[in-house]
Amino acid sequence: MKTHRIFIFLTLLLAFTFVLAACGGTPAAAPVEEAAPVEEEAAPAEEEAAPAEEEAAPVEETPMAEEEAAVEEAEASAEETAGAVTCDEPVKVGLITDETGALAIYGAMVLRSFPLGLEYATGAQGEAVGDGQINYLLDGCPLEVYIRDDQSDPEATATLARELIEVEGVDVLVGTVSSGATATLQELARENQIPLIVAPAAANDITGANFNEYTFRTSRNNYQDSVNICEYLTKDYSTFVQIAPDYAFGYGGAQAYRDACTVFGGEFVADDIFAPLDTTDFTPYMEQILDSGAQAWLVTWAGGGFIPMMQAATELGVTDEMDLGAAFIDNVSLPVFFETQIGTTNGILYHYTLPDNEINDWLVEKVQERNGTFPDLFDADAMNAALLLADALRATGGDVSADAMIAAMEGMEFDGPKGTIFIRPEDHVAMQDMYIATLLNVDDPEFKFFEYVETNRPEVPCLLPEELQDRCGGLPIGNLSGE
Repeated sequence: MKTHRIFIFLTLLLAFTFVLAACGGTPAAAPVEEAAPVEEEAAPAEEEAAPAEEEAAPVEETPMAEEEAAVEEAEASAEETAGAVTCDEPVKVGLITDETGALAIYGAMVLRSFPLGLEYATGAQGEAVGDGQINYLLDGCPLEVYIRDDQSDPEATATLARELIEVEGVDVLVGTVSSGATATLQELARENQIPLIVAPAAANDITGANFNEYTFRTSRNNYQDSVNICEYLTKDYSTFVQIAPDYAFGYGGAQAYRDACTVFGGEFVADDIFAPLDTTDFTPYMEQILDSGAQAWLVTWAGGGFIPMMQAATELGVTDEMDLGAAFIDNVSLPVFFETQIGTTNGILYHYTLPDNEINDWLVEKVQERNGTFPDLFDADAMNAALLLADALRATGGDVSADAMIAAMEGMEFDGPKGTIFIRPEDHVAMQDMYIATLLNVDDPEFKFFEYVETNRPEVPCLLPEELQDRCGGLPIGNLSGE
């Protein structure tokens, strides 16, 4: 482009030299000899010289102005189209989540906010095509989203994922709610060399023991919860006991709480307690917690078990004798789980009243408009998964090959409802804001339960298995101290 502009400029300069010669100017030596005949013809008509100058002015300026305008327009057009997505075939996305199973309360958040994320990215609402398919247009590239319900059952997850890969031919997988089911999804993504974006499963193992290069996440991990919370809990409590569900999410949560709260000066006075996720009678577990003599009990849990757990804790006097240390949870379960904890300060992954940015405002508006409620605990994770997908496709120009998508997503930064998300290239952990808030009430009709305290961005260790720890670089490995 620069060479072309120089050529045009030199051409116009030469033309201008001839015009100056015709008007009695003093051009450079080389053009003078050719200009002499023009001078002989022009000399007798001095009165005509003025019009010659008047005509010369636009000869000098107009072509240059037009050329400059054309160059600027072309450059602007190039900037506008840089990163635009084009594709010969539609990009197919398989979204697996829990619509009717044990964790459907969380799946509902994904089902409304992943589509909203694509709507935000594309600028238009998706078109529903039959049952379980929504189509979008990202720049010049059609996106087809196939939605499946795995009921948080790993076997169902595997069956649905294979169907999406082998029958529908999806290019990217997104999901799921259960960390155990997500482990199954990870392995299938690796076997078929298909990128997987995890939301909202939180187990450390997803980007730790089970890590593979095809798996990315927009959900937080257990360590981000525990680092956010323990720094605050240990200001008021020095001894702890904890209960967690007996599967990957629970083990990761217990490990992270024990590490983080100990680093900040706390002590665990009893062994960690693990209960099956489908437990309905928590009496024996609450007896163990009460007998520990700890000042506070920590909970890592997910799903409907919150309600019977708190019922047992209340009946046995745990809530009278000990304070609860746990991340604040979803809007529906919180009134039951934290009814006796008004005035306490704790951490939370996301609540729609806490972030202050335009994307969160947009999400709040759309969820109210479309669903008649407010965004909940995992709406931001789901929207961020869609935004990561769209930004990755723009970065690759529509190339959905695993190599291209992995290169695009490693180290990617993008803005979402929680502010800036950074995909850590070493282990694909989504570095993100977490919040500290004080519980004011549990009965506000718009779920305005909290008073904002502060925003944290926890630094967490690299948890990759030994054979992959070279990827960790300078990050602490295995735990917060790296020792």
